[in-house]
Parts: sequence; C-alpha cells; structure tokens
Amino acid sequence: MTDEFLQNPTFVKNPTFQMKIKTTILLLLIFSASLLKAQDSLMLRHIYDEELVKGQCYDNLHFLCKNIGSRLSGSANAQKAVVWGKKLMETYGFDRVFLQDVMVPHWVRGAKEEGVILDRNKRIPVAIVALGMSVATPKQGITADVIEVHSLKELDTLGESVIKGKIVFFNRPFDPRFIETLRAYGTAGDQRNAGPAAAAKYGAVGVIVRSLTESVNDYPHTGATRYATDGIKIPAAAISTKAANQLSALLKQKKQHIRFYFKQNCQTLPDVLSYNVVGELKGSEAPNKYITVGGHLDSWDLAEGANDDGTGVMQSVEALRILKALGYRPINTIRAVFFMNEENGDKGGIKYAELAAQNKEQHLAAIESDLGGFTPRGFGFDGASPNLVKNINLHWKKLLEPYGSDRLIAGGGGSDISPLREETPGIVLIGYLPDSQRYFDIHHSAIDVFENVNKREMELGAASMAALIYLIDQHGFNF
Repeated sequence: MTDEFLQNPTFVKNPTFQMKIKTTILLLLIFSASLLKAQDSLMLRHIYDEELVKGQCYDNLHFLCKNIGSRLSGSANAQKAVVWGKKLMETYGFDRVFLQDVMVPHWVRGAKEEGVILDRNKRIPVAIVALGMSVATPKQGITADVIEVHSLKELDTLGESVIKGKIVFFNRPFDPRFIETLRAYGTAGDQRNAGPAAAAKYGAVGVIVRSLTESVNDYPHTGATRYATDGIKIPAAAISTKAANQLSALLKQKKQHIRFYFKQNCQTLPDVLSYNVVGELKGSEAPNKYITVGGHLDSWDLAEGANDDGTGVMQSVEALRILKALGYRPINTIRAVFFMNEENGDKGGIKYAELAAQNKEQHLAAIESDLGGFTPRGFGFDGASPNLVKNINLHWKKLLEPYGSDRLIAGGGGSDISPLREETPGIVLIGYLPDSQRYFDIHHSAIDVFENVNKREMELGAASMAALIYLIDQHGFNF
C-alpha cells in the first residue's frame, strides 16, 4: 500500500476502509497478547521444571536445620546462619550480596522450665515454656492460686480484688470454625501478646497461657509477649494444650482452690549487632526499581525453625537461583532477603525499610513467605489500586492454575515487609499462601524440625514464588 494511496482522502474517509484498518489493529493486538501469554506460560513451565528436577532449597534447609539449628536473635547460631546464608548467595553468583547491620534484642531462655499443678497433696507435673521476652520467676519459683479467664476483657470485669496475688491462666482455645487457621491464631493471640501486661495491672504474680494451636498434645508453643514500657513485668509461660485442658477440668471440678507452681530462668541481655542478608539480581532496564522476596532467618530456640521460617528463607533464595539458572535477565532488580529478628522484635524488617527510604529505592512489590513450606495455594495482595486483585486474577490466574497457585486474593504482606508500606509509597505487599491446616500444629514448638517439611511441597512453593516474581518483573501491575 503506497503513501499516495493512504493520503488519498477518498479511501481514508471510506467507512469500509476505516473498518478494515480497525479490525486489522484489533487482530494485531489480540495476536500480540496471545503471543505474550504463550511466552509467559512457557517460562512458568521452565521455572517449575528447573525446581522440580534440580531444586536445591530442600537440601539447603537440611543444612540450616541440622548443621546450625535454632537461631534466636542475638545467639551464636543466628550469627552462624548469617555467615552461611551470605556464602550460599555468593556461591550462586548473584550480582550483589551484602549484609545490613541490625541491632537486635538478646533474650535467653536459661535452664528448662518447671510447671506443676498442685491439687491438695497431689503434684501433677505439666509441660510449660517461658514466653519470649518474659522475665524470670524468683529463684524458688512462684506458687499461687490459679484463676482461669478467656479474654483480656474478663480481667477488667474481675478487677484487682479477685486477681491480685494470683496466677492468671488464659485459656481461650483456637476457634475451629475458621477455615484459614491464621485467622484462628489471630483471634487467640492477644492473650499471649498482651495478656501478661494486662494481668500485671491488676496485681497478678504470674501468667500461664494456653498454647496457640488447635492440636491437643504435650508440646507447649512459645512466642513473644510485650510488656508496657512503664509497667510491671511478671513471669509468663505457655502451657501445652493437653495440660491446659487438665488444669481447666480440675478448676471446674474442685471446690477448693487449685494452686500452680512454675519456675523459669530466662533473661534479657544487652542488644547485639546482627544482620539482614541480601542478594540481588540486577535489573537490566530499571536497576533502581526493586522486587523483594524474603523470610526471616531467626527462629525460636525450642527446635530447628524448619517451617518457621527456614522454608521461607530457603524458598526466597531459591526463587532467585531458579531465574539465574534459566538465564533470565530481569527488567527490575530482584532481591532475596533473609530478615533478622522477626520473632521477638521485627528489627530486621524495620531496618530494611529505613535503608530503602534512605537510599531512595523504589520498591514495586515485596513478597513474604512465613507460613510454612506446605502445599502452595496462592498469594494475598495488598496495594493501593482498588481493582488490583481483580486485574491480577484476570491476567495471571490461568497461568498459575496448572500449578495450584492460583488463589489470588485481597490481603497480603507479613511482619518483615509491612514496614515498607510507609517508607516506599505505591508498593504492593504480597503474602505467599501455602495450605494452612498443619502450620500451627508445629509453629513455635519443639516439633518444628526438618522432618516435618515435605520436599515436594517446599519445592512447589519456591517455584510458585519464582513464577510470580517473573510475572511482576515482566508486566508490573499496570494492567
């Protein structure tokens, strides 16, 4: 078709001609979109093939759990994990690997705790563990009458006249009606987080809290408690669900008072210098725009921190390894971050966000994996656009559907990436969502060990995260 032909007003103004031009443009757009989807589909297949055939995250997790073990902030093992994590990223040949200084709390558990139900002349030993950041009991322990409550509001109703001098026993169980167990954890968690501080205001001498799990067993689950800065600090421990049921039954059956004895030897030492571990694949077109993926390197001290959050950090670094192994050159800079101190302070996430703001880094998205290494279900998204989740489903659901990671819902983020919201406006926060049914059976307890992680489930999660990173890097959120 010559220029003269196109410039001829007779043809240009012809309705039939105009319709043909519009149809041609539309067909070209449809063809272009189809070609793009085919390319994306092929890349996702390569990502999953790489991980399921040559994946390394499960072996890396084994080393982290068995050669290093528990990694409570400020501990020698946490530092070992930092050194090893940096070396691991360097062996993968990432474009840049570095540490970010973070001052973290240093709480230590001390000698094993003791807990005993005192029923007249009977002594019934029970399983307890000190809550993280709790103070110790006196050297001889604490013995006092027990009062059972099911909420913080109940303390207000009972008041000082009933509570003073007693051990408060918070015994609100998980609500089994929630399909997502994280919601059950959320609705029960205030008694552990804020219960000891609230009970102290009314003169309680100690607190024991029902473990935050639906499982009934003799493995107590620890977790952090928070005291008021200017308030009284009283010793606080988690009691196993089996022992909690036993104590509750005795309190209901007996007319006389049931007493409880417990002893714990924890203490908070001066803060310690630790580190976030960061690895990058540099962006080829927009190196100053970032997509972050991460989990927390620290763990509680009762076990190996396998599902919480060894799987999350190993999946995060694996996502970058997969993309590099496939020869993928990202448009934006992609980072894997091992955050330090999520469990009892969130200092690593806060520091990462502060440094992002200082360095004027523009973060497009941040993905957090901190719900265990179970079968992937999808992702939760939290961003400014009101149609974000609708558009994500429209464009990416079919691509992720063959891999079972297509539950793309509103509401995302995590403790470590949440501080980025204030420091980097416009960011989309994303939470990786594996199947949640078994996580709180293990969470913060002595059974959070490598043997309770399934290799294939963990690998599928790593591939799902790499797939989402690829889609964000290629298309952003400007649908």
